Amino acid sequence: MRLMPVTAVLVLALLPGTALAAETPGAGAASFTLADPRIKESSGLAASRAHPGVYWTHNDSDDGPYVYAVDSATGRTVARVTLTGTGQPRDVEAISLGPDGQLYVGDIGDNKNGTWDHVWIYRFPEPKELRDVTVKATQFTVRYEGGARNAEALMVHPVTGRVYIASKSEDKGGLYEGPAQLSTGGTNVFRRVADVPWVTDGAFSPDGGRLTLRGYFFARTYPWKDGRPQGEGESLGAPWQGQAESVTYTADGSALMFGSEGANSRVVAVPVAPASAAPGAAPAPSAGTSAGPASPPAAGAAAGTGAEDGSFAKGALVLAVGTVLVLAGRRLVRRRRRSDG
Repeated sequence: MRLMPVTAVLVLALLPGTALAAETPGAGAASFTLADPRIKESSGLAASRAHPGVYWTHNDSDDGPYVYAVDSATGRTVARVTLTGTGQPRDVEAISLGPDGQLYVGDIGDNKNGTWDHVWIYRFPEPKELRDVTVKATQFTVRYEGGARNAEALMVHPVTGRVYIASKSEDKGGLYEGPAQLSTGGTNVFRRVADVPWVTDGAFSPDGGRLTLRGYFFARTYPWKDGRPQGEGESLGAPWQGQAESVTYTADGSALMFGSEGANSRVVAVPVAPASAAPGAAPAPSAGTSAGPASPPAAGAAAGTGAEDGSFAKGALVLAVGTVLVLAGRRLVRRRRRSDG
């Protein structure tokens, strides 16, 4: 986890039409608030397939080997899974459900900016019953081709079962592909297959035809074909969240659920329009989606704001003008005080 620069937050707040998506849920999906006081740094989301309306989440760090099942109807935790066989997690950042019915937990964060020579993935079957339980997880050791990386996004393809990790970089992050099958017998090398912007989480659509990536200030969805994201993708109307850390599709693919860190944080449902073509084709724009492809965010712009079509420049201009007016007002007040004296 890395906090957003204050300046970027101020600029974002002034952007005309900044992505403040309305909480209009898709069919069978609704926004909810995480009510469990133990969940203070929700950093990943995965929709359950075994338990409709339930979402799996976890804390970012300093919590322990725990995964929580939350009922979206009430926001309450209905189960806590304690993992054994993993040691002490360092920086858990993501969770994803595979086609094998198992949950994959990514202990892939690196707050030392890419200095750990390996990270871990933990895997365990999604519990059939929702109750507090302790399970023995399978642990996989991961290294990146080309050296260590900091990452917060892990996605398991819902058809092939292949695991992908998106690294987090102010310059240019990468999408890394794992081996066809993860192995406990040695190190699993993840190889770079595409460039991506500053990413804090990602998710595949249930049919595997789309990949959605989110950052602090943006979200984009890409057609997925031949194991790669296609083109420049489309901009989505992601909600404004103070520490935007997670995203997942609902189990039926009708909506995207956007989450953030913080006590009593809000998970916001944003509807997804049905694709106008077969899986792998470009998705149709959804509510809050720009009509037609847009260029990817400028590398390093305000720590990966993803501002597009000049909106970042407009916001910066508004901030600059506002600052000038405030300073001018203060000078005027001081002059009046001197003349009155």
